Amino acid sequence: MKLDRMIGILSILLQKEKVTAPYLAEKFEVSRRTINRDIEALCMAGIPLVTQQGKNGGISIMEDYKIDKTLLSMSDMQAILAGLRSLDSVSGTNRYAQLMEKLSAGVSSLMPGDAHLLIDLSTWNKKALSPKIELLHGAILSARTVSFSYFAPSGETHRTIEPYNLLFQWSSWYVWGWCVKRRDFRLFKLNRMADLQVGAAFEKRSVPLPDLSRMQVLPDVYQVKAKIQPQYRWRLMDEFGAECFTQQSDGSLLFSFGFADKESIVRWIVSFGDGAQLLEPVELREDVLKFAEGICGKYQYTDVES
Repeated sequence: MKLDRMIGILSILLQKEKVTAPYLAEKFEVSRRTINRDIEALCMAGIPLVTQQGKNGGISIMEDYKIDKTLLSMSDMQAILAGLRSLDSVSGTNRYAQLMEKLSAGVSSLMPGDAHLLIDLSTWNKKALSPKIELLHGAILSARTVSFSYFAPSGETHRTIEPYNLLFQWSSWYVWGWCVKRRDFRLFKLNRMADLQVGAAFEKRSVPLPDLSRMQVLPDVYQVKAKIQPQYRWRLMDEFGAECFTQQSDGSLLFSFGFADKESIVRWIVSFGDGAQLLEPVELREDVLKFAEGICGKYQYTDVES
């Protein structure tokens, strides 16, 4: 769309001192004539653009320019500012609040106090998370390695990565980078990282985007069926959605979903107490029994070890 392309052109001009029409044409996969028309439209919208001819010429934007509200609609600005507020919720700085002031200059009704759309990407342990995000963000921008201790179900390891992307996925923050130990790209959960240290500079490599689809990250190795008591309907809705169960004639809920490993199945079933009964896979019913017996064994004695 023309408006999307014009906003994209403006974004590039705000970040680069000068660009050429051929560069923009290739970037947006349109003709130079189309780019020239877009530049004219931006000028008519009040954007102070300067075009210089010659060998070192190009298109630039006047210094100290602030985006005028005539380019973006009220709903466009609200969406941009909502996104910036969400970044400020985890950054631990006021960097994005300052950017919001620049974007909303002359549009006081768009400032945070009047907005009705609130997005908070922080977690309960925000004080520990924000410094990690800032450190990793800085390392990504400066192309420097990061070393850290990593705590996973398989145990604790020491890793060094070339960080490339910060991602917010599955209600948590992750970093995507080249792992020196594994010699491949890996995804690391920030909450499991400790003792982060910025290291040497590295030469950036071609980075594939991570495949974060559920079937790639948690493939359905085991198809689980379970009978769940109706008082836990809210939990099934929250964790898997309404499509994961059907209500039976006795009021119970027949749950059906795919899991990636045995341990997750056993721990999930046991977490319901007597409110869930595993039906399939049949061979895991004994694993659930042994797990429950192990818990009971810890509470059979009256004396508690200090």
